[in-house]
Amino acid sequence: MIDANLNRASEALRVLEDAARFALEDGALGARLKAIRHEIREATAVIPASRLRRGRDVEGDPGREAKVAGEERRRDWAEVAAVAGSRLAEALRSLEELLKIDHPAAAAGIERCRYESYELAARVERSLLGRRRRQWRLCVLLTIDACRGSWSQVLDAALRGGADCVQVREKHLADRELLAHARRVIDLARPRGASIVINDRVDLALAVGADGVHLGQDDLPLRAARRLAGPDLLLGASTHDLGEVERALADGADMLGVGCIHPSSTKRELSVAGLELLRAFASRHADHPHLAIGGIDPSNATATAAAGARGFAVGRAITAAEDPEGAAARLVEAIESVDRPAPAVVG
Repeated sequence: MIDANLNRASEALRVLEDAARFALEDGALGARLKAIRHEIREATAVIPASRLRRGRDVEGDPGREAKVAGEERRRDWAEVAAVAGSRLAEALRSLEELLKIDHPAAAAGIERCRYESYELAARVERSLLGRRRRQWRLCVLLTIDACRGSWSQVLDAALRGGADCVQVREKHLADRELLAHARRVIDLARPRGASIVINDRVDLALAVGADGVHLGQDDLPLRAARRLAGPDLLLGASTHDLGEVERALADGADMLGVGCIHPSSTKRELSVAGLELLRAFASRHADHPHLAIGGIDPSNATATAAAGARGFAVGRAITAAEDPEGAAARLVEAIESVDRPAPAVVG
């Protein structure tokens, strides 16, 4: 049992190390994973390798042919890393318990490796998930009551104008109504290449097959949301200062809302951070997918883009506009007018 779990742990670490080295090109992370592999071998050196080999019986292992549905396929590197991380955690836990019988000091060493490996595996997976991220240019914050005309006509016009994301923001609809509405938004927007994000509700985002969920500072914490959502749902977070930005990134946010940049008619309670926040954010994290939020409209869009915004999240400037298509087009034009390198991570 110890031999089998040592091999499982070593194989899982090798996969994670290769992911760090070759997929992420992160030599420091790869080196730390390699060091953990050696520390595990050192911790278990109290059992001679010859004794472990004598206990090995590959042909007689009754679990050798056991298969689980889905084992034959992996979606991408992020799923490869997630599976390897789970295998590593299981193997180390089993090793720790087995070693407690005769080798408690070795078990303590494995426990230390186990806790560090949790964080290292999560770092690899989070970084690889970034390859599914997408830097949107214009996200429409869609609220039915805020629309000048029918919501579907407003959204259709915004999509014609170049919007590539829709956030469904309906805080007062019953769950069944919200579910049906979100599905109608998906049916309208997804065939035209736009992503769909649900505001606040991880459960409904999963239920309708949305691309992501956006969470405010008072909503479900990002780490808890990731446990519910798994690896496939993009998690967005609203941030209003650099401290919130750093915490959101550490907690695994795929997309950041940064603001308020200008006075907002929908978020009157928030203080205006101004373009200074956007410049400070861009100097540190320009390549991380983000949307400038708060009071952005065609009149201030170019200055906002020049301060570092790669995308905007906009509500009434589109939904209440006489010409939502034209408003969307001018906002997209402002993003495209700024000469800068392409973002490093685009899904």
